[in-house]
Amino acid sequence: MSIQPQWLIPHWPGLPANVGVLSTTRRGGVSPAPYDDGMGSGGLNLGTHVGDQPHMVAQNRSILTEQLPGVPAWLSQVHGTAVVDLARVAPQQVPEADASLSTIAGKVCVIMTADCLPVLFCDREGKTVAAAHAGWRGLANGVLERTVEAMRAAGAGELMAWMGPAIGQYQFEVGPDVMQAFLAGAVDDSGVRHVTAAFSPIEGKPGKQLCDIYGLARYLLHRAGVMEVHGGEFCTVSNSGRFYSFRRDGVTGRQASLIWIK
Repeated sequence: MSIQPQWLIPHWPGLPANVGVLSTTRRGGVSPAPYDDGMGSGGLNLGTHVGDQPHMVAQNRSILTEQLPGVPAWLSQVHGTAVVDLARVAPQQVPEADASLSTIAGKVCVIMTADCLPVLFCDREGKTVAAAHAGWRGLANGVLERTVEAMRAAGAGELMAWMGPAIGQYQFEVGPDVMQAFLAGAVDDSGVRHVTAAFSPIEGKPGKQLCDIYGLARYLLHRAGVMEVHGGEFCTVSNSGRFYSFRRDGVTGRQASLIWIK
């Protein structure tokens, strides 16, 4: 018996009525292990680059598209900071970028993740939406700030954001280079305090720290003027029955977070 997809609908107070949002889980697809749902049924893997069978991924993407006003504008994500405007992306084109924005109804922004942080954006008028892929490298290098800048250049008003499923702060073990990357971008003492507060040493592991990627993203969004930020309550690593996690499983699938203007 097939399992129905289990969609995650973001809890996003104040979201404009004309904006649609959706986040997928690993449940309700057709992919076999190790891309399955973790409980013996097919998985809703959406990544074409992880070793899954192409026709399985195509079927999973079709299941997702049935919930949307159009085919998602997939990106080739490279942990960078490039942002594309979907008005300039041709059908079937897969640009190399880590964020996309749209001001056109029916164009679906999408980000795939399996521990990295997906961030969805919209303005209060529902005229501009965006999605960004924020692994720690992209986060430290400014992918969220570049997305905010691109949205404002496209005419966006006051912005809001929602942070989707990502690796939780009690699972994200990192070396000293990660904190140093964020400290390099801290512009004042307040920034230094916010960055250092997102890291905690691990007893018995000198040089290793736990990193709160949600906390870092909130700080960077607030610094960019996005004061209303929701989400941040999920951990991909800890919830094997709901989410794919590269840190936990190595070879695994990808879930997606999507936003569009209706």
